[in-house]
Amino acid sequence: MDPISKDFIQFTRFLIKYFRGKIVSLAIHFEEFKNLLVDILMFKRGMNQKKVWHGSMIGLSAFGLFTSGVFGGQTIISSTFPGVVEQDPRFAQLTESRFDAPVLNSLQDTHTVISEKPRAEIIEHEVKSGETVSTISNKYGISQETIQWANDLDNVNTIKPGQQLKILPVSGVSHQVKSGDTLESIAKKYSASSQAILDFPFNDVPDDFKLTVGQVLIVPDGVPPQKATPVRRGPTAPSSIASGPTYQAPGGGQFIWPTSGGMTQYFAWYHPGIDVANRAAPAVVASDGGRVIVAGWPDNYGYGNRVIVDHGNGYQTIYAHLSNIYVTGGQTVSRGQSIGQMGSTGRSTGTHLHFEIRYKGIAVNPLAILK
Repeated sequence: MDPISKDFIQFTRFLIKYFRGKIVSLAIHFEEFKNLLVDILMFKRGMNQKKVWHGSMIGLSAFGLFTSGVFGGQTIISSTFPGVVEQDPRFAQLTESRFDAPVLNSLQDTHTVISEKPRAEIIEHEVKSGETVSTISNKYGISQETIQWANDLDNVNTIKPGQQLKILPVSGVSHQVKSGDTLESIAKKYSASSQAILDFPFNDVPDDFKLTVGQVLIVPDGVPPQKATPVRRGPTAPSSIASGPTYQAPGGGQFIWPTSGGMTQYFAWYHPGIDVANRAAPAVVASDGGRVIVAGWPDNYGYGNRVIVDHGNGYQTIYAHLSNIYVTGGQTVSRGQSIGQMGSTGRSTGTHLHFEIRYKGIAVNPLAILK
């Protein structure tokens, strides 16, 4: 073999090893990138969600095309230059999975399945024989009133097969922005929370809260003006805060209300906590004993000034949008100890506390735990 061919083979071997290592590394860390992206979207509370999503899809498509070219070209290079491509267990695992996956028979057991992924937009549903507003609402996980309001149904028993119904992504109403509309005016019109409108991740609301005429907003738990009662009512935070025992961390898993005020937003897939509002901006206390792991505004995300307490038993609590913080990172706090003051920092439309309880990193409904 002449020197040029040897040099070419050596160069090809180096090039394949280099790109293979890079691609395998990207594949291994892809899950970490995805988790980071989800965290960013949640912290931004929907800001630029569509832009980030579209950009991510473009990047993912490019990644797929690139990896297909590199991995797919292995067979050609190997047959042309035997021994150039050496087997790597990680590489083998990635490539073999493409061919070992079972092939689904498209002619067997075909049926439509409603996606469990959160919906961003209003969709249409064609009424089938035997369906009622009740069965349709259960199918999509929204209230019967939401379907009735969205489709101007005077009587929920009047729907017919073939009829097209508008289906909102969550219970509430939709609103097309008109000149002069603000989050506050829309919330007041539909007896809803302006913060809930802002927090719904598919409502494209910029940080300055300026709305675009013609855009359609989802108003979670909103009620049309002519209706007398809202979709649901929930408990209010206690008018006074129980001080509780003054034991030290770790916490005992018994959580008290962190502040006083009225409930303005509840736990949902797009809102991993509860909101308690009070114009008097009362103190916020630790719901249970623990160690402060975050105190301040360490980023530019929507939670604003926040305190995060690790209770040492798998639980963490988050207190967001504070106007003042009375503790520091690393400090040990007792159940009922004042840690800050309710405020409106970050992506917030008014003075309130956004409160979360997480167990092993997963958000749980505080109303199921609070005493």
